[in-house]
This record gives sequence, structure tokens and C-alpha cells, in this order.
Amino acid sequence: MLAPAGGPETMIAFDLAIIGGGINGVGIARDAAGRGLRVLLVEQNDLASATSSASTKLIHGGLRYLEHGAFRLVREALIEREVLLRMAPHLIRPMRFVLPHHAALRPAWVLRLGLFVYDHLGGRKLLPGTRSLDLTRDPAGAPLRPHFTRAFEYSDCWVDDARLVVLNAVDAAERGAAIRPRTRCVAAQRRADHWRLTLDAGGRRETATARIVVNAAGPWVAQVNESLLKLPASAPVRLVKGSHIVVPKLFDHDRAYIFQHADGRVVFAIPYEGAFTLIGTTDVDYTGDPAAAAPTADEIEYLCRVASDYFREPVTAKQVVWSFAGVRPLYDDGASMAKDATRDYVLVLDAPEGAAPALTVYGGKITTYRRLAEAALARLSRVLPSGKPWTHETPLPGGDLPWDGVPAFAARCRSRWPFLTEANALRLARAYGTRVARVLGEAGVAAEPAMLGGALTAAEVRYLMRHEWAVTAEDVLWRRSKLGLHFNAEERAALAALIDQESGRRAAG
Repeated sequence: MLAPAGGPETMIAFDLAIIGGGINGVGIARDAAGRGLRVLLVEQNDLASATSSASTKLIHGGLRYLEHGAFRLVREALIEREVLLRMAPHLIRPMRFVLPHHAALRPAWVLRLGLFVYDHLGGRKLLPGTRSLDLTRDPAGAPLRPHFTRAFEYSDCWVDDARLVVLNAVDAAERGAAIRPRTRCVAAQRRADHWRLTLDAGGRRETATARIVVNAAGPWVAQVNESLLKLPASAPVRLVKGSHIVVPKLFDHDRAYIFQHADGRVVFAIPYEGAFTLIGTTDVDYTGDPAAAAPTADEIEYLCRVASDYFREPVTAKQVVWSFAGVRPLYDDGASMAKDATRDYVLVLDAPEGAAPALTVYGGKITTYRRLAEAALARLSRVLPSGKPWTHETPLPGGDLPWDGVPAFAARCRSRWPFLTEANALRLARAYGTRVARVLGEAGVAAEPAMLGGALTAAEVRYLMRHEWAVTAEDVLWRRSKLGLHFNAEERAALAALIDQESGRRAAG
């Protein structure tokens, strides 16, 4: 369905060509492929290599958006929270959040009212509701400064963001979509009934034709429209950078904290990878290459300062073991401050008479990606009829488990593969769900396989390369897994050598 550049065109090969392999792009690809459409997705780098792997790792309604009156967005996100929990219980898990009452900021009755609305706005069925905490007695108070004596605890969910992207892509591919990471669209010609695209895959030029192009390029959305697709300016884009830091763990329990700050923002402190705490995020207007986004010293200091206002032990920049930043391509609604810019999504269809259509995706958040995909296909229905929505009741690969069934499934994994520790079995169950057998099938049951570091086996690496488009050690350690913090330099070198060896074997046939 792809031809060498300059080769003959015999048919329109695809219905949709999607530019961008972040959460919105793969979500649209999965939904469209499941409706029987012919789908091509191209991503210039690895899947989830930009904004979609640099999130705060939350599936949530966005408690602070209630103050901005964004009730429709919050309601949609809260409904999606439980839809996604059922759809991907291996990647998404419930988490309780502790919101300390800060006497100098919002009154307690405002917090209580906001959480009451948060509990009831989205028709919550699975997750427990809000409760009050006495921090002088509850273990959640132990790491905090002693003047915080009261808090509220509510529910949201944690997500492995990059794996959510990858498994949407896996499901799209299994339903017939052509998923092409590390492939750049370098030219686009708009004709009456189709687009002709020139693709560059590592120096190899190909062409593809599609009835419709979808621009889901994230922070590159304006650049793609202006320089590649030559579309008229249709919506203003505001690039907002969110930075995070990771420090050695600051508390022993499994709950997260949400801290208010005097500037009106909130900062989360979330248990991360067993031995760490993730702190974020910031909201800073950004200019420049989104691929070069990184936390500044001022942002790191800001996050440390907010955390130190709440924790008994100060958090300093010297404790930071890793930091990362992502650039959000928000629809510019004219808000004066980056933190107030809308997180809603906007879909713009350019379909002039006598020219192939193009759909541009602005904004959005991980929690609402599936609804965004449905809305995109609904928007295209008048030019490209398709089937009915289906993703709300279909699990992602490996997600055919009860919403709270991962711990029991991990225990069954230990029985089948005795070499797995409790922690390793839980990690694999959370990453692959019921597809663990496909990953460990080559490991056997009699002998413990050699570990590359961080409980990663050669069998798992081969699986990621063969079935999830992993090409480099970075793909494996930071996106297909969250093991990067657990690997030392020697272990990373061993992993890179294994990947090179496997790549050579595959290239040889």
C-alpha cells in the first residue's frame, strides 16, 4: 500500500493518513481501524516520544479546572476515567490523593464543595469518594509539616502514559492500520479527491495516498499545517511547557499528594517506580523547538519550593535524579496566564469544495483521548462515513481483566513462572496484562532467565522489538517500560548490545 517515491499511483491506498504518533494520533488510528477504515499513521520519531510520555501520569477530571467553570470538560474526563480503567486495568490503576487544607489559601468549605462536585459530576461508580483526614493521626500526615492538621482524600487514577500510546498503536495495527514510527512526512500534495504524501523512513523515500489527512502532530501542529499541508491558519496555538522532577521517595505509603500554591496552581507528589517520588507540574509559555524542551533551573526550584512548603524535610535540586518536560499544544483561548489556558480539545476540518479534506487536532489531554478520537471520526463522517463508536467497551491488548484484577493475575503469573519475584510479576502484569505469556513464553519455567538489569529479560526486549516497534535502549527503558531509573551505565550498555545483536539478526533475515 506504500510505493517507492516516484512510483506509479494505481489507487488511493488509505482512507486516513494521520501525522503524529502521540496519544491523539494513535487513539484516532485505533478507532478508525476498528471501524474498517484503511489507516496510515506516521510519526517522525518513536511513538510517545514527546508530550505523551512527559505527562504527570494521571487519568483525572482535573479538579482545579472546576474553578475555571470548565464543567463540561471535567465531567467528560471523569466519565472517561472509569471507561479507561475498565478498558486498560493493567495500565491504569486507582490512586487516592491527599489534599492538605492550607489555611492561608482556599477555605475548607470551598475544598469540600469542590470535591463534592468532583465526586458526583461524572457518575462515579467504581472509585471510592472523598473523605476527611485528621493528619495528626493518619499516616498521610507523617511526612508533612506539623501545622497541616486537616486534609481531604479523593480518588483519581495513575496511568503508564507511554504504554497507553503504544498499546493503542498495537491494537490499531492488529486491526489493519499501518503504523510507521520513525517516518517523516516530507511533502504533501492536495488534490481533488486525495492527498499524495511523500514519506522519509530513515532515508528511504516512499509515497502514500489518502482521502483525508489528520494533523495530530501535537506541539508541531501549526508547523505541519503551515509548512507541509499549506493549510490556511485556522486556530491559534499556545505552546505551554510542563516540567517534572523525580527525587528519592519522600514517603512510604501508596497515596499521592496534591498541594495548593499561592499562585493558584497545584503541584502533585506521586509515588513513582517504588523508590522515587514524582513532583510536577509547571505551566510556562514556550517558544522554540518542542523536541528541545527541558526543565529550567527556575522550574526545578519552583517545584522544590512548593514541595518544601508542605513536607517536613526540605526538597532541594540536589536530590533530583531525573527531570523531564513536555510541551502541550493548547488551543489559545486568550487566557492571560498559561495555567489558565483551556485543556479542552478543538477539531478544525478544512474541506473546501474540490479539495481533499484535512482535520487538525488542537489541545486535548490523555484522559479524554478516546472521546477526542470519537469526536474526530464524527466530524469526518460527512466526508468519510464509518461505523459506530466501539472503543468504550473494548479493552486494549492485555486488558481483558477485571478493573481491580491485576494483583490476582500477578499472583497467577508467579505460579506459572516461579522465577518471578512478587515485584517482577506485578510489573509485568501491569505492563502486559494477559499478554504476559507472549512476553515470557521463551523464558520457560524451569530455569531463571538472565536479567539485563531492573528485572528486564532478553525475552522481553525481543518482544518489544518485534511487536511494539522498540529500536533503541531509550525506547525500552523510558517508553515501553519505566525502568530507566533502575539501570546503571553498564546495564544500559548490555541492553544496547542486545538490541544491536537482535537488529542484526532481523536484518539478516
